[in-house]
Amino acid sequence: MAGTSPSRSRRVALIVFVVIAASACLILGLWQWQRYDSMSGSAQNLGYALQWPLFAGFFVYAYLRFVRLERGEVDPRADELREIPEDLLPQRPRAEARSDVDDPQLREYNRLLAELAGEQPRTSDERNRE
Repeated sequence: MAGTSPSRSRRVALIVFVVIAASACLILGLWQWQRYDSMSGSAQNLGYALQWPLFAGFFVYAYLRFVRLERGEVDPRADELREIPEDLLPQRPRAEARSDVDDPQLREYNRLLAELAGEQPRTSDERNRE
């Protein structure tokens, strides 16, 4: 591959990777199917046997998607932001606005916090004496 361009050698490497990865997934799926078919097989093996071919398909899909993105074949309008119509989502209930200014317990609590914030840090010996 000494005379090939970097993009061509990269493309070949990606194809080789996808073929190896998809083949490995299919082989693992076959292995799980054989485990399921054996005397010690379980539903978990069946689940894996059905999942591995999906993983192989994902490798192929991801490669094809990569090629389309690289060539610029993706519709640019697909990436644009879309506005959601106002009446699409249900209205959320809103809590009534509370005026906490007149709450005497809150005022006392805030005063206590301010007092504690103004105190000097005490050592553990001072705390234990109390």
